[in-house]
Parts: sequence; C-alpha cells; structure tokens
Amino acid sequence: MINEGMVYRQVSLDELEEVARAIVTKLAGTPVWLLYGEMGAGKTTLVKAICDALQVDDVISSPTFSIVNEYQTRGGEKLYHFDFYRIKNEAEAWDIGTDEYFYSGNRCLVEWPEKIPSLIPAEYAALVITIENSTLRTIAISVHDGKEENRI
Repeated sequence: MINEGMVYRQVSLDELEEVARAIVTKLAGTPVWLLYGEMGAGKTTLVKAICDALQVDDVISSPTFSIVNEYQTRGGEKLYHFDFYRIKNEAEAWDIGTDEYFYSGNRCLVEWPEKIPSLIPAEYAALVITIENSTLRTIAISVHDGKEENRI
C-alpha cells in the first residue's frame, strides 16, 4: 500500500482495516461520506471495514433492497448505510427522508450517490474507489465543506 495523504494506492484486502481506521480519523468531523466506484469495486467491503473501525458489532450488509440500514457503535453512535443502486429516481430517496438522515449529524455512508445528485448536502466527503487489478484498489478522498475555495 502507498499512502499519499488523501490517496491510498495499491490497497489490498489485508490492508483495508488499516486504511479504514485512517479514514475514520481523517473524516471525523464530516458526517456524510459518499462512496463512488463501479460495481465490484469494493464499496460495501469498505463500509464493513469502516464499521469495524467504528466498533459496530452488527452484521453489516448492503441495504440494496431496504435502501438504508441503521447500525450502532459500541459507544452508542448511530450510523446509516445507504445503497441507492436500485432506486428509479431521486423521489424514492426523498420519500424515505434522506434529508433528515443527512442533516441528523450522524454518520451516513452512501453507496451510489450519483443516483441522487440534487439531494447531496453541500458538506460531504467523497471516497472514490478505483480497481487497479483483481486484488488491489486505489481509494481517493476529498472533503467538500460547501465552500469552493476550501476544497482539498
């Protein structure tokens, strides 16, 4: 694995736990995390590693059909995991109260955010997962605070 600040290159499954802990530390003040990547890139696998780093004891699974799963950390923090892959339009996401989740202050991990572009809050972290080969991924992180001049 190569750590370049906010980009992790050549990340193997064995190193994902370490990367997830670093992500949790770096993004501690940002509640909405958007996970981008093609099918099979490892979005749900990264969510599982992040939940482990946050000490979630629940069984983590993709909410493909339920759209959102709620988990709780050992410290009592709520965490919401969204998967918008199967929605037909943004109205479906709006109808489940996505805005209430996003502005609750609780951590929200969102798979397939490109399906709900107008519902994304101004402040969020984007985690882009790129497949390098069958076993290695690149994870690039950017934080958006709603102010164009402060983007990193």
